[in-house]
Amino acid sequence: MSLPCFAADPAGALPLHLVAPDGWRDRPGAALAAAQGFRARPGEHALLLDGEAVTGALVGRAEGPLPYGALPHALPEGTRWVGGDADLALGWALGAYRFTRFKAPRRAAAQLVPQAGFDDSMARAIWHARDLVNMPASHLGPAELAEAVEKLGAAHGAAVRIIEGAELAQGFPALALVGAGSPRAPRVAVLEWGTEGPLLALCGKGVCFDTGGLDLKPPAGMLRMKKDMGGAAVMLALADCLMARRARLRLLVLVGAVENGVSGTAFRPGDVLRTRKGLTVEVGNTDAEGRLVLADLLAFAAERAPDAILDGATLTGAARVALGPDLPALFSNDEALAGALLAGAEAARDPLWRLPLHGGYDSWLDSPVADLNNVAGKPMAGAIVAALFLRRFVPHGTPWAHLDLYAWNDSNRPGAPEGGEATGLRGLLAGIERWMDAHPRS
Repeated sequence: MSLPCFAADPAGALPLHLVAPDGWRDRPGAALAAAQGFRARPGEHALLLDGEAVTGALVGRAEGPLPYGALPHALPEGTRWVGGDADLALGWALGAYRFTRFKAPRRAAAQLVPQAGFDDSMARAIWHARDLVNMPASHLGPAELAEAVEKLGAAHGAAVRIIEGAELAQGFPALALVGAGSPRAPRVAVLEWGTEGPLLALCGKGVCFDTGGLDLKPPAGMLRMKKDMGGAAVMLALADCLMARRARLRLLVLVGAVENGVSGTAFRPGDVLRTRKGLTVEVGNTDAEGRLVLADLLAFAAERAPDAILDGATLTGAARVALGPDLPALFSNDEALAGALLAGAEAARDPLWRLPLHGGYDSWLDSPVADLNNVAGKPMAGAIVAALFLRRFVPHGTPWAHLDLYAWNDSNRPGAPEGGEATGLRGLLAGIERWMDAHPRS
């Protein structure tokens, strides 16, 4: 996909000049820029004019891409620009994005000619992930999400198979039960890529719409539930970036594509289900379905003896209460993996925040009729309890990290337009690249 915010031909492009707060006042046009209120704050711009003709622009230098995200829709429509660095180009793409499937944008974004050698794979992956999250459930159900995995695999020469029907019921019984209340049958998409290097398993919660099941959400709680497949979108975007960069690793990507609906065949509170791992789970709440989906995916991934497992999910409101929309909660059973992810996130200025797998809360998942319950009986530490539930499905000694993320921007900000978001993707990619450097095993 060639992003429309970029142009290849620099002919006629106007120059962008990155400037620092203390280094622009002696430049041509500085007096006019100052009269516009320009102070070279990060991402701020001022047009340079020759009479009524625009001849360029000054842009305040920023650390990281996001502050540049206002430029494509702030600079004059129909203009083409050249200059800046890789951060500006990525920020330009992040800010230019609009979801246009059902409504034309009010104006086209200005175009940028990126610097030579700019890798647009991250920008393309983020646009694709945002499109998936923004797509209404009427147009993106389990079948369509599985198809998106197939298209991604075809683009990179990866092998993809879709597990459904009787094979799904046998091999992914918890996931199949979650989807039993919807007329749109659940699926698991399995993507495999690469022939050398460490094996990394990526597991994504792909709940295309979550009503809460028989423990029905209130209307306000359902308004954004098309985004409950955001974890799958982020894991697919991460895989997209790694494959595009020809990373020296082997990928196993699992997407649990399912809809948590309400009907006479929906699973019930108090039901006991069996998981792929063999553990039995009492259903304490049908709205805690994402962890049931991931339980089977994690068990499947563990059977391949990967060097690490990473899962992503819009799992708990508790994580958002604790950390807000922009900080994914990171849980991990492995210090080296967690350290690589945190360091990468810091370097990419796309932070994660680690929360503890506090074993003292593990007993909160005890059930009198099954091996464990899918929820705790206490209304506290919801994100930690969910992560502890998932840990039961990861073998001891297998490095694992869990991301509880939001996948949404609540309002328009530079580089982050309102709507679906690949939350944490830039940090995750940088972290996985650090992890790969420490795990050269073939």
